[in-house]
Amino acid sequence: MTVTRFAPSPTGLLHAGNLRTAVLNWLVARKQGGRFILRIDDTDPERSEERFVDAIRRDLEWLGLTWDAEHRQSERLDLYHDAAGRLRDAGRLYDCYETAAELDLRRKVQLSRHLPPVYDRAALKLSDADRARLQAEGRAAHWRFLLQHAPIEWNDLIRGDERVDPASLSDPVLIREDGQILYTLASVVDDAEMGVTHVIRGADHVTNTGTQIQIFSALGAEPPAFGHHSLLTGPGGEALSKRLGSLSVAALREAGVEPVALVSFLARLGSSAPVEVVSDMQAVIDGFDISSFGASPTRFDPDELTAHSSKTLRGMPFEYVRDRLEGIGIPKEISADIWSTIGPNLDRLEDAGEWWSICRDGAQPVVAPEDEGFVADALAILPPRPWDEGTWKVWTDAVKAKTGRKGRGLFLPLRRVLTGRDRGPEMAALMPLLAPPRLTGGPAGGTEDA
Repeated sequence: MTVTRFAPSPTGLLHAGNLRTAVLNWLVARKQGGRFILRIDDTDPERSEERFVDAIRRDLEWLGLTWDAEHRQSERLDLYHDAAGRLRDAGRLYDCYETAAELDLRRKVQLSRHLPPVYDRAALKLSDADRARLQAEGRAAHWRFLLQHAPIEWNDLIRGDERVDPASLSDPVLIREDGQILYTLASVVDDAEMGVTHVIRGADHVTNTGTQIQIFSALGAEPPAFGHHSLLTGPGGEALSKRLGSLSVAALREAGVEPVALVSFLARLGSSAPVEVVSDMQAVIDGFDISSFGASPTRFDPDELTAHSSKTLRGMPFEYVRDRLEGIGIPKEISADIWSTIGPNLDRLEDAGEWWSICRDGAQPVVAPEDEGFVADALAILPPRPWDEGTWKVWTDAVKAKTGRKGRGLFLPLRRVLTGRDRGPEMAALMPLLAPPRLTGGPAGGTEDA
């Protein structure tokens, strides 16, 4: 069975970049009828916050990215320490006592000699007496994984054949001086213990994957299949990280982006398949193919997402929005008529509530000074209610005949007086739903027939 996972750190809000990782892993699992695991990477107690755990869950639920199991790494520390013990016993985890300042100085010396700034494994030469002396000085050990210097190769699900040369890397730290288990070890232990079969993550993890493949092997576990998606950039190719505040999932939700539009957008962005408008998540799953993604940096344009969201909303069948329309106060008895009339013009579903207020209570008319006389003449011959789909033409024909106006000069002032807006749904379809405009000088035209 295909098993994937999403392992966010609860140190901030989900944003478009790490949401893309969640979407791709969720789709890989659902495409194969497999399982999707939410794993909270909260081993850093100083930076992890429960409010961000709640926000992550809320964001995924809003998007429909359901998960089959949830785990907290902070509750699995015994497993990580047990794995560390096995690596020590196998001679693959060794203690080091250099301070951060000493390591930084050593790297600078190597760079000045035109040497790669790779850890020199000096700690492997320490004797028991050396260790005792360092510990007596109050130094605590950090623990490094001893890489084997044979090339690490795998067939990446997105990038094809990949190769990492461990000889060019420093032995990675798996446990800090304060005892904190780091992601590199915890993730391997979890993936092995949870039976994760596929890991999709950013291209910035390629080197880390090479290291982790060796850790899997050292623990006697089979590594999952890895795929590394391209990194997102801004519209001009700039680093997306500078724009993350406005691209958090919470901010996108507040801006009225449709959840299925956001998922379908990220499910195609960076692939050879075009972004398409769909109305439900099953359509996103059916059209997903991880092999269609490329390795080149991928441009993320918030304006394109907004346009895609608008197209998605406008094409939604009524049954997909019925409950949401009731949730913003539109009576279910007329919600189908409201949707068929205003839906094709909306950018955000919340705007339907504003149009319903206009229909229910009448608009506050907008009348340009130069149109005051024209509007007064037009309102004087406004047909009495109830209005139907033919009323708009009857009225505008009569106004045209009386005033001689035509085109935009005719239609725009009349739209403004009935809706208070310069644009919106087709007036012929909208007019049967409208209340008379709210005028300060008395009723507008005819009143409701008895």
